Amino acid sequence: MNQRGGFVMKRILKIMSLTLCMCLLTMSVVFAASSSTRIKDIAKVQGVRSNQLVGYGLVVGLNGTGDSNKMLNTMQSIGNMMQAFGVAIDTATLKPKNVAAVIVTATLPPFVREGDNIDITVSSIGDATSIQGGTLVQTPLKAANGNVYAVAQGAVSTGGFVAGRGGNGSAQKNFPTVGTTPNGAIVERTVEDDMADISSNLSLSLSKADFTTASRIADAINRQYGNVAKAANPGRVDVVVPAYYRNDVVSFVASLEDIYVTPDNVAKVVVNERTGTIVMGGNVSVDSIAITQGGLSVKISKETEIDQPEPFSMGRTVVTKEEKTEVEDATANSIVLPATANVNDIVGALNSVGATPRDIISILQAIKAAGALHAELEII
Repeated sequence: MNQRGGFVMKRILKIMSLTLCMCLLTMSVVFAASSSTRIKDIAKVQGVRSNQLVGYGLVVGLNGTGDSNKMLNTMQSIGNMMQAFGVAIDTATLKPKNVAAVIVTATLPPFVREGDNIDITVSSIGDATSIQGGTLVQTPLKAANGNVYAVAQGAVSTGGFVAGRGGNGSAQKNFPTVGTTPNGAIVERTVEDDMADISSNLSLSLSKADFTTASRIADAINRQYGNVAKAANPGRVDVVVPAYYRNDVVSFVASLEDIYVTPDNVAKVVVNERTGTIVMGGNVSVDSIAITQGGLSVKISKETEIDQPEPFSMGRTVVTKEEKTEVEDATANSIVLPATANVNDIVGALNSVGATPRDIISILQAIKAAGALHAELEII
């Protein structure tokens, strides 16, 4: 290859390298600036919801870790259960250490049918020390309207234990008075959730109401399906189901959930004074400010002085305590930040001059009081 050919080849390689770098740079900027998320993650179809269920029952088969005879409700429940089986007993003679009264809770998901299984949580309401290894007796689970929607029964697993006889000689892991039973309840009644109600119109309910986010969701849907969506209010977007999707609403909802939008958030700085943690959003801005950070340290100590008499002077030893005060005024550190600075710049600058997390929190509060911090300051 001659000299001219080598020069051309080097120039081509240089152009290719430059082009590749520009592509990589462009990709990194896109990924860094992108905060898009699916509609599915910030909104749901209105009317598609879960329902809470609750019931009262007994856990049996415990190894002496159940309720004591002081729990009258447990003793009465045992008596009622045995009476239902045709066994009459005197509840005053019961020693229910192998039985515990519990509250059973569950969530009934949407679109479940009779015969489906759901998970349950079992929690002791008496003075039982553990319900590990017990079995929940058949317990009806009711909704807020008083109707029974599921029946729970099965072995209870707590994932914890209690060993020993109490005091310093015992050991405990996790919470042995709360357990779970996967698929422990059978659905006996279905909540009406027919998709026919949304065959022509549906509404998307935002998990966090916001004017800008609702408008962006409507715009994103309209770009893909035409003028079918409208933001009715900050928390709801109404959508008209296109005619060609009327017989396949599930596919239409699935396609809506897969549309990406960029949600908008209120500028906020969250401060945890107990741990010194500061969490801030990326859209927080600060006006041009000057911060002076300094410290005044006052230390008071007592020094003991002993005054000994001269030999053979018949004097007495005198002990006195003298207070000593020391004052240290640290050199103030001044920081000037432009109006383009954000809270991240402020925190970084304060860290560079040795400010503690508690100092930073106090300074942020002062900046907010001065009106220079354009964000909500939430202290938890």
